[in-house]
Amino acid sequence: MTATLLYGKELAGALRQATATHAADLTARGTRPHLTVVTATSDESSAWYVRSIARAAAKAGLRCTVADLGDDAPAEDVRARLMELSADPDVHGIILQTPLPQGAHLEDLASAIVPAKDVDGANPLSLGRLASGLPAFAPATAEAVVALLDHHGVALHGRHVAVVGRSTVVGKPAAHLLLDRHATVTVCHSRTTDLAAITSTADVLVAAVGRPGLITAAHVRPGATVIDVGTNPTDDGGLVGDVDPSVMSTAGALTPVPGGVGPVTTALLLRHTVMAADAS
Repeated sequence: MTATLLYGKELAGALRQATATHAADLTARGTRPHLTVVTATSDESSAWYVRSIARAAAKAGLRCTVADLGDDAPAEDVRARLMELSADPDVHGIILQTPLPQGAHLEDLASAIVPAKDVDGANPLSLGRLASGLPAFAPATAEAVVALLDHHGVALHGRHVAVVGRSTVVGKPAAHLLLDRHATVTVCHSRTTDLAAITSTADVLVAAVGRPGLITAAHVRPGATVIDVGTNPTDDGGLVGDVDPSVMSTAGALTPVPGGVGPVTTALLLRHTVMAADAS
């Protein structure tokens, strides 16, 4: 058995096209969607990601501003900028890019982003609304997991999904989104006893830990669908996921890294921004 690769390019392209059409309509009516990315890091991989968002936004007809506060910015300055942007009627979407300066915590700072502009679902209020089934922007990466499964026709209703990772960025919100689709969800983490015994019973396995090669063939039920959310940099400047290459011979389908979840995540961030602009 060799797993079918579930690419995200086609879905991301469709999302971008729909977003561009929506953005053009809003712009013609006098509201050009405006996304602001706040950064406080010198991390090059983060800078590359922010540049890719800015390029994608420009192609879709959105305005994108990068507010670079420097990697030594005090947490109070980051919070103040987020509050300022939240109050600015010209800004429709706000992203707080990680990593953050030492001593700063995402949950604390993201609470300064009003939920209406929280297009990456980082504010704890947004996460609480998501868990309660109320309208909110989900973290884009978590939403991309479900969107990819839908796009490739992977059934979720009544099926067992194992999510490895419990972060508020991917693991927890992905679990809530999957529950909303009537999947039976097991959330695993670093302290799970005998991880393989649990994940190898799942119809769908979502790997979102940030540990290269964590998921091996022993963790995967033959024929299962595996969504690899990991984006771990390599010494040669590349990226690898959380899933070991040996899984290709066991899984029925697998998202590649890069080229799987990542493009869909970026497309959803732009879509959320246009939705926020339309609702403003």
